[in-house]
Amino acid sequence: MSKIQKIKGVADLYPEESARYAFMEATARKVFGEYGYGELRTPILEKTELFCRSIGEETDVVQKEMYTFPDRKGRSLTMRPEATAGVVRSYVENKIYQPGKVSKYFTTGPMFRYERPQAGRMRQFHQINAEVFGASEPHADAEVLLMLSTFLSEIGLEKLSIELNSLGCPECRPVYRKALDDFFSSIDKEQLCDDCNRRVDTNPLRVLDCKVPKCKELTKDAPSIPDHLCDECRDHFDVVLDIIKKAGLSYTLNPRLVRGLDYYQRTTFEVTSGDIGSQTAVAGGGRYDGLVSSLGGAKVPGIGFACGMERLAMLLEGEYERKMDFYVALVDERCASDALLFAENLRRQGQCGEVGFAAKSMKAQLRHANKLGVSKCYIFGTEEFENRTVTVKDMAEGGEQKTISLQD
Repeated sequence: MSKIQKIKGVADLYPEESARYAFMEATARKVFGEYGYGELRTPILEKTELFCRSIGEETDVVQKEMYTFPDRKGRSLTMRPEATAGVVRSYVENKIYQPGKVSKYFTTGPMFRYERPQAGRMRQFHQINAEVFGASEPHADAEVLLMLSTFLSEIGLEKLSIELNSLGCPECRPVYRKALDDFFSSIDKEQLCDDCNRRVDTNPLRVLDCKVPKCKELTKDAPSIPDHLCDECRDHFDVVLDIIKKAGLSYTLNPRLVRGLDYYQRTTFEVTSGDIGSQTAVAGGGRYDGLVSSLGGAKVPGIGFACGMERLAMLLEGEYERKMDFYVALVDERCASDALLFAENLRRQGQCGEVGFAAKSMKAQLRHANKLGVSKCYIFGTEEFENRTVTVKDMAEGGEQKTISLQD
């Protein structure tokens, strides 16, 4: 019978790798908790309409990347390609919004997109997200950026770059859209890649984000978004920049930075690293003031970000799996119960370790203890059984050992 293999674009995370993810999640809970965020767990499956309405019908995610299928009753369901839409759906459905109330949530878990697998980009990938609802002030944008920077620093990442831009609002975006349309009418659109040819009419901002060299060259003189901001958007962005500068956070302005999802407006940002190849972004986000109302809720502002855990894991150095403190070696099978209960007592004192279930030679057991990297090996053999003792061997160089009474 043939073996069943995992599907393309997903990964098995064994303890040494999953420990990195657990470390990131634990750090997120600590840091985000210090900023007043609570954890929200949303379903992996949602109605397809949710993502069509929030992300945008013409985005690459909806057009080409979602895992969508009918259930047994013919309803169209989608495995979440991102977290924010589900968080907003829950926020609206449970009527969390109240005038003047600020709500802060973070989420962790798997997302799903059908795209070409490569380093740091999988079809099942994991994200850490943070969302704030009810705060329209630029100070909320600045705090989100500072919290993201703190989190990345706490997990040990330092060589990162923050890029910032403002995408305007529904008041000034149409003016920029007109300038962009005029620009595209003046160039030979046939020279653009197939995706950008489609985007010119459906989502022209995304053309500015294309990584194809020819598209980048053709659009290098495209009008700049910051040059078309209304006074209110300009003032908002200036306050954000002033706060994070005073907080000592370095950044770069990138007028071509746009997000791939339609719901973003005003402040948008991306954190990049030059240490993981061509896929440089490790986190990104921005403000989405119209998203809650577009999904049936009140006019509640929002801002948030997402961190790609696969890419962050590539940057983490060192070991994150908990080290073993001890190994209990079983040499005489008559000691099996004593050995197991002895190990249990050590664990109840907060130590971490293993016990051998089957009796093996002393040499084999010590070799295994060395492999585990423990500091102490407790030996249960024939002599120990007869005398109700245990031999304690120090696994450091020198290997000092002594025998003590089990009663002690």
